[in-house]
Amino acid sequence: MPACNHCHDDASSLLFTYKGYRLVSCRTCGLAYIANPPTEAELEALYSAKGGGTYHVQLRDPASPEQARMARLAERHLRFVQRVARTGRLIDLGCSTGAFLTAAQRSGFACSGIEYSLDSARFAAEVTGLVVEHGTLAESTAAPGSIDVLTAFDVIEHVPDPAADLARMYQLLKPGGWLVLSTPNIDGLFPRISQPFAQLLGHWPHPEPPHHLYQFSVRTLRAMLGQAGFASGPVQHCNIDLAYTFGALPTLLRMPQRLVYAAAFAPFAKLGPLLGLGDWFYIAARKPA
Repeated sequence: MPACNHCHDDASSLLFTYKGYRLVSCRTCGLAYIANPPTEAELEALYSAKGGGTYHVQLRDPASPEQARMARLAERHLRFVQRVARTGRLIDLGCSTGAFLTAAQRSGFACSGIEYSLDSARFAAEVTGLVVEHGTLAESTAAPGSIDVLTAFDVIEHVPDPAADLARMYQLLKPGGWLVLSTPNIDGLFPRISQPFAQLLGHWPHPEPPHHLYQFSVRTLRAMLGQAGFASGPVQHCNIDLAYTFGALPTLLRMPQRLVYAAAFAPFAKLGPLLGLGDWFYIAARKPA
């Protein structure tokens, strides 16, 4: 079993098992992670539209509801980014099909992107007309100390070595530059209340293994940011779209058990942000000048 990516302790407690993947929590620092993660080849298949994969397929259809949802989400991303920066060179890591790049460029940032999925990287470059590198952060050609704002929305939970990626992000930013992340919150009200029932029901939509290799809380991610050298900035609690978490109503009406689950837990997902316990959050961190 791999050691914790943050504190390197190898003592952990089981949280949930899904499709054979074991989500555990570090007993020392609380970081949650998949103890038996997919191989590199399996990860590549997950993020490809080839060979039966479906990653980002709907996002490459301009008429799809998912594309419209992501455009709305991009505007929400931008509003949070503008709390800490409004101009400068911006790189969006995990830029998907380019919805946020479009919004950020329109607002005045000089933008480029990095995307792990080759299909999505090509699509984003075509749609936005911007430079979109295919690959990982470690493979980026960006020069150290050259970026004013680095964004990574719903990315950090997917990477095999978040501590190394945070160190690389720190290196790429200019002194005084900002890192803006979003990620699901395992300490949110809905995950907290629903987790004790997860194994019994065989259903816990929050963690999404095997795509999400890690599950963060504000506390654990803030600790890892501090370890990488960042000064902590603002945090905003949100909830993941209810239809994404629980399923759209037409689907739920065909699945009575899921409908009961949604009726029981969706109110907690909605209430979470009001209590500072959203099941998803933004966090900004600054490289000291």
